[in-house]
Amino acid sequence: MANTDFTLTISCPDRPGIVHAVTGWVSERNLNIVDSQQYGDPTSNRFFMRVHFAHVESVSQDLSGLVESFGEIAKPMSMDFELTSNSHKPRVLIMVSKIGHCLNDLLFRHSTNQLRIEIPLIVSNHPDFQSLADTYKIPFLHLPVTAATKADQEAKILELVKEYKIELIVLARYMQVLSPVLCTAMSGKIINIHHSFLPSFKGAKPYHQAYDRGVKIIGATAHFVTSDLDEGPIIEQNVVRVGHSLSPKELTIEGSNVESNVLATAVKWATERRILLNGAKTVVFN
Repeated sequence: MANTDFTLTISCPDRPGIVHAVTGWVSERNLNIVDSQQYGDPTSNRFFMRVHFAHVESVSQDLSGLVESFGEIAKPMSMDFELTSNSHKPRVLIMVSKIGHCLNDLLFRHSTNQLRIEIPLIVSNHPDFQSLADTYKIPFLHLPVTAATKADQEAKILELVKEYKIELIVLARYMQVLSPVLCTAMSGKIINIHHSFLPSFKGAKPYHQAYDRGVKIIGATAHFVTSDLDEGPIIEQNVVRVGHSLSPKELTIEGSNVESNVLATAVKWATERRILLNGAKTVVFN
């Protein structure tokens, strides 16, 4: 049976009766809740919910009909909601520069179905990873960029987003600052891996900064991209302990493994609809 599983995510002003309304709607359509998570934020006074539900035997409903039906529940409660079929694989554009460990990790996870996504295209401002993309039979596009050509290059990226029906952009160590135009056009749909534990050591060469400060842990941060550099809502972070004897190069090697894991986790959660924006923060149902 096609489209048997769905995921519903909700964000709305907190008030009594939300869970009752949602679960009642599910029950009335003879659907079965497989998993449900919820959170009411006392600071923002917003309510967040993720519901995974499925058809019971011999009952089937199409996605568009479900979206229209739930809209009648959502409107009076001022709900922002998204309802998707779990058979759909989100279409992800990966962007990279000259450091390839995160790209290689994502491509391997994709090839082994650890990430249920489609990768129709890889874009880079350098040609270095053409052969890696060829290995995985994924089209690779070299779009060089300078200060003078940045606007045109980003306009091309937005054309590609439309052409390839891209739902998420992943910056896998893409070492260019995106313009406010691109950030706004893809708001909440661009994930970056920052090679340090934000908000510490922002900007270039964070591992060298960490070395200079003699840190005992280093880490990585996956976050949504906004026009404020390295200030977007944080999705996932992790750390590894290090010792005083490690050089900046050795710290970088240790950090690369953390970066790959953190970015892959963020992509997995995003494409499984587990992340909801809560102002400058995120709610992650993992």
